[in-house]
Amino acid sequence: MDIQTSKIELVKLILDIDNTEFFQKVTNFIKNEKSDFWNDLSVAEQNEIRKGIEDLEQGKRIPYSDFLKKIS
Repeated sequence: MDIQTSKIELVKLILDIDNTEFFQKVTNFIKNEKSDFWNDLSVAEQNEIRKGIEDLEQGKRIPYSDFLKKIS
């Protein structure tokens, strides 16, 4: 069974649910399972972001205008 067929079957099952508490649990579960962009980043990208945050916390900053000059 492909993913689209599975989705349709799941929707059919959900449509038959009359228990609001169970429906709320399923809704919350689905919302919590959404992909976090962080997980889509490579390890190298995650490390660069961590290093950037660490630099900021240590006061290592440059003015935005200097940054723009550096990259242009």
